[in-house]
Amino acid sequence: MIAVTGASGHLGKLVIQQLLKKVPAEQIMALVRNPEKGEELKKLGLPVRKADYSQPSTLLSALQGVTQLLLISSSEIGQRVQQHQAVIQSAVQTGVKKIIYTSVLKADASTLGLAKEHLETEKMILASGLQYTILRNGWYLENHTENMAAALSHSVVLGAARDGKFSSASRADYAAAAVAVLTQSGHEQKIYELAGDQSFTLSEYAAKLGQLSGKSIVYQDMPVAEFEKVLLSFGLPAGLANLLADSDAGAAVGGLYSEQKDLSRLIGRPTTSLVESIKSHL
Repeated sequence: MIAVTGASGHLGKLVIQQLLKKVPAEQIMALVRNPEKGEELKKLGLPVRKADYSQPSTLLSALQGVTQLLLISSSEIGQRVQQHQAVIQSAVQTGVKKIIYTSVLKADASTLGLAKEHLETEKMILASGLQYTILRNGWYLENHTENMAAALSHSVVLGAARDGKFSSASRADYAAAAVAVLTQSGHEQKIYELAGDQSFTLSEYAAKLGQLSGKSIVYQDMPVAEFEKVLLSFGLPAGLANLLADSDAGAAVGGLYSEQKDLSRLIGRPTTSLVESIKSHL
């Protein structure tokens, strides 16, 4: 039995959709924090169980009979280590054989603020005695293209990444990598650095967005603190505004750039390009 945590989330849904092309629905366990959000998954024939990272008792019952667990990292920054520890301990107690974890690109060397919790989780997994595969996911293309309405309206892309490059790929690409590891052998005790085949700066993103939309769009770089204030003025929650500003700061020094081709090798095709992502969201 394969279990996927966060199965009702953006990445989790894509993993489930792609898993269903290779594995019977009854062999996939959808784990969700809120069972009400699992109704669509039930309609697909999947067993759905409540698994709240902050409620260990739900984890012990949810993981019964599970052999492989895809642990999609918690979105609650600042609480991840404790929450992930509860999942890992429950996996050990219930006899899970292998855990696959979605970490962050270059977690052991990254300056990104979010890398610390990911690295701590990796260490806990390695110390657990379980078989493992660590998927160090890079930036999502959707982090750029799902939020391009403001850029189109004001003819400017805002950021604090200077000329740092983003080796981004689509959520579907990262989901495909997870499915490959869950359904193929030979990935045990491996750590993969997952990044898009093509890299770009925010200036290049702005230029490409302008070209494809028929508008003149430029990139406006600003200090990290100022960028965070702008994000807050847009109504973003403080934690998310801080994460995005900090991530741009990390990108400025190479934190979201990689020449590794682990991702395209795992999925057996080129990763989604920036142009494809922009066109799909336009």
